[in-house]
Amino acid sequence: MKKIAIIATTDRGLEQALILQKEFPKSLVVTTRKTDNEHVSIVASLSDYLNNYYHKLDGICFVSALGICVRLIAPYIETKATDPAVVCMDDLGKNIQSVLSGHQGGANQFAEKIAQVVGGKAIISTSSDLQEIWALDTLSQTYDWTVETDQPLNHLISLFVNNQPTALLLDVKDKGTAYLEKNLPEFVTVFYDSEEVDVEQFELLIAVTYKIYDFNIPSLYYRPKVLALGSGCSKTLDFPLFEARLKAELEEQKIAFSSLKTFGSIDIKAQQSAYLDLSNKYYLPFATFSKEEIDEVKVPNPSEMVQSKIGVDGVSESSAMLLSKQNKVLVEKTKVHLENDDKFTYSIALIKDFERRSAVAIIGAGPGDEELITVKGKQYLEDADCVLYAGSLVPEEMINWCKEDAIVRNSAMMTLEEQITLMFDQYKKGNSVVRLHSGDPSLYGAIQEQMTIFDELGMEYFIVPGISAFSAAAAVLKSEFTIPEVVQSIVLTRGEGKTPMPPKESVEAFAKTNATMCLFLSAGIAKKVQAQLLNHFDETTPVAVMYRLTWKDEEVYQGQLKDLAQIVKDSKKTRTVLIVVGKAIGARKNRSQLYSPDWQHIFRTNKKFVVK
Repeated sequence: MKKIAIIATTDRGLEQALILQKEFPKSLVVTTRKTDNEHVSIVASLSDYLNNYYHKLDGICFVSALGICVRLIAPYIETKATDPAVVCMDDLGKNIQSVLSGHQGGANQFAEKIAQVVGGKAIISTSSDLQEIWALDTLSQTYDWTVETDQPLNHLISLFVNNQPTALLLDVKDKGTAYLEKNLPEFVTVFYDSEEVDVEQFELLIAVTYKIYDFNIPSLYYRPKVLALGSGCSKTLDFPLFEARLKAELEEQKIAFSSLKTFGSIDIKAQQSAYLDLSNKYYLPFATFSKEEIDEVKVPNPSEMVQSKIGVDGVSESSAMLLSKQNKVLVEKTKVHLENDDKFTYSIALIKDFERRSAVAIIGAGPGDEELITVKGKQYLEDADCVLYAGSLVPEEMINWCKEDAIVRNSAMMTLEEQITLMFDQYKKGNSVVRLHSGDPSLYGAIQEQMTIFDELGMEYFIVPGISAFSAAAAVLKSEFTIPEVVQSIVLTRGEGKTPMPPKESVEAFAKTNATMCLFLSAGIAKKVQAQLLNHFDETTPVAVMYRLTWKDEEVYQGQLKDLAQIVKDSKKTRTVLIVVGKAIGARKNRSQLYSPDWQHIFRTNKKFVVK
């Protein structure tokens, strides 16, 4: 919401409006009251102002009585598709009513945001929001889907908010489908295979799909952009004929044209006008590939004719596969002859990122406190069919979150090969697998050796980052490890023990920078590390020896660098210890430019929008 007007009708309301303006930095405060505040626009008549600007604004917040708001906007209200979001707040900031365009315009969220700012109560009257169920009219906007219905949308929404039995069919996955699965209302049953939907059991069907279905019940289709189109053509290709025939072909294939996300061809077709016109008309990115790139793809239907003419086995299938990052297609090469004798081929592939398939989630559990795992990490852990966790480094409380029938194993006594065997067996069954590591997996997590084998086995995987112990250390020490004009870098490293260090990465080499140093796995060689650090740090430099950070038995020892080895010895801790060294520990006094009154940036420019 970019263009917001905050309209105040009282002096007290004007004070509230100026508070809101700081949260919506480019908003305009408009009033008829007298004021010399340079951030306020004084108008002679609010009616005249709205007459000129009502339909040019994204949002309007009245700080007034509700009756004044309603009477002022009444002459200009049209449809929820075009009206701005309108909210009304009393001039004490106690109640914030969403008045108009609650969903599509965003007034409900606007009211909730304002309520947060002033500490008031948002008043929402939209049924789906009150029930905390999906807002069917805004899901497409939120997740960049297009909408197709077989009946008026309002009728489908009515069925839904009245909690009629609803089938949810998911043919792909993206952020939107993840939201739907995570927030499934009790009256909704989810399906991943259309053959399993018994329409006799439901009053409404909602599908997120690129496929065209014909269910015999009221249906709402969300079309995500998930398909890659590959195409080859003759020297000439008439755009209107190509466009019309391509749409007809996809419909015949039961594939929604609106689900196309991108399309491509061989580079000799880069200036083909019909392709460029298709790209421009439907905002479809158009990519081309060289012969060498296309030759890398093994296509289902190689063509001797195409090979003899342009030196590749095919264009449409290979382009679709390259764009989708798949080694398969949904629609194999199809040849089309147009009535003017122009010819083209096409092939369709589902882009890999949107395919519903198994994947191993490599998750960072955080430093120790079970509440320091990410929200996303916890969600995957709770839903997993198989969890392999790093025994003593992951708190037992997290394991208790696993669902009742999940396989949960401690990796401490297992070899890498045994771990892979377990995960691969579950993966092949299509089960969700979580590999849970302590801290952040990217730091001393030994995950690259796992990913190497995953790649060899063709297994999909992804990483959910975790909070590292060095971040927890800064929190425990109540310190910022980057202090303006003092230290602006953090070194994450370890001393050289049994594991050799790369020649240029010695502790002493990093110590030359005087950056804040966080040393993992180095308590056992504290004396050696201290000597290396003292070659470049002052002996009074603050140090912290931190044992099992954020665990219930956490212990922290602080002192000066000259005493580091003795501190470690006295602590009697040798494992799960992080050593932090640097002037940033406990530092205060310095101030950054970020919040200086003299410093302006994109969020504090005092520039307002201009309504044309």
